[in-house]
Amino acid sequence: MNNFNAYLPLCWLRGYVLLLPTSQRFFRQNLIFYFAVIFFIQFNMSDDIEAIFEVILETLLTLGFVGGILLLNKSHDSFTQITTAILFCQNLISTFLLPVMFWATTSEEAFGYLLLGLFLLWAVLLIARIFKQVLDINNAAALVVSFAYFLIVYGGAYGIDSLVMG
Repeated sequence: MNNFNAYLPLCWLRGYVLLLPTSQRFFRQNLIFYFAVIFFIQFNMSDDIEAIFEVILETLLTLGFVGGILLLNKSHDSFTQITTAILFCQNLISTFLLPVMFWATTSEEAFGYLLLGLFLLWAVLLIARIFKQVLDINNAAALVVSFAYFLIVYGGAYGIDSLVMG
């Protein structure tokens, strides 16, 4: 619970990611939760094997993107801390997003899709803020990195899955 309270301010665009505690256990818990939530979402949209494959790809691309960016920045020693922060923020957003997503897709009301867009914007801003702090870049560059993250992780997983699974 201590780590949860330490990482929570990041989700409200507060706190500094490099001052957060590093915990392998908390990292694993967030990675497992991330995998489970993404799997739940994918499983409800596609076949069993395809969902498993795409979730594994998304998880690997997430870890690879963060690792690659940190390696290029020569700050790879903070990989666990940064990845935990990204996963934690995405997990919190996903927790709020799941019921809205199911409501929006079943009711097909415009307000539901507006809420989905706001959650996506929240996620983009959180990831941008984390990369802004870690890479010491300006807001515009952080938004570009954040969009690249989402494009590579989610678009990349979908594209690779489409190529491999057909």
